[in-house]
Amino acid sequence: MSRNKLARFEHNRLSSNVLEPGKEIFDTIKGNWRGHYFQNENPIVIEVGCGRGEYTVGLAEHYPHLNFIGIDRKGDRIAQGSQRALAAGLTNVAFLRTDVFRLLDFFGKKEVNELWITFPDPQPRISQSKNRLTDPRFLELYREILVEDGVLHLKTDHDDFFDFSLKTLPANGFQDLVATRDLYASAMNNLHLGIKTKYEEIFYRKGFSIKYLKCKKAG
Repeated sequence: MSRNKLARFEHNRLSSNVLEPGKEIFDTIKGNWRGHYFQNENPIVIEVGCGRGEYTVGLAEHYPHLNFIGIDRKGDRIAQGSQRALAAGLTNVAFLRTDVFRLLDFFGKKEVNELWITFPDPQPRISQSKNRLTDPRFLELYREILVEDGVLHLKTDHDDFFDFSLKTLPANGFQDLVATRDLYASAMNNLHLGIKTKYEEIFYRKGFSIKYLKCKKAG
């Protein structure tokens, strides 16, 4: 294991804005994010598969009146987001180290107001489709934790994954879907606030258009 990874794992162990196995709050946070962590009643926004936390931190900077939680299973990734949040003095950011399929272990029913999926692994083979973050089994989890009319955002460069999501979301309890296949050339360009993930930068420079959609949990 590299020295950088070891340092990041140690950072996570010591940082109050990282919730991971071994910390007491990790096992008691479900349904208690506002009271036990953020200590306010502000709306909660989560980013599933947050990677290095570019979106989690970037959104938190733009919206100090909202609470943001980046979720990823890779500790070395979320350590980088945690470090940026601490350096910026952000108190409305947390990082949760867990797998997405365990969302119901950490969030109560209707505890989340908004959810972002930014440049996930598209799992391109048909045999991998059940692992796509817009597969029905994941959408069921999102619906459970989102409030009524809770918003879901998706950004990707991958055409097939985007097409898959355009089908699965309306078929599994989401409505009022709006979408673009070229975000930066669309009227919705202002929605991304200039925030880009590492992979977004890479694929955009290679000439891939950025796809975006937004929808709401159906009643």
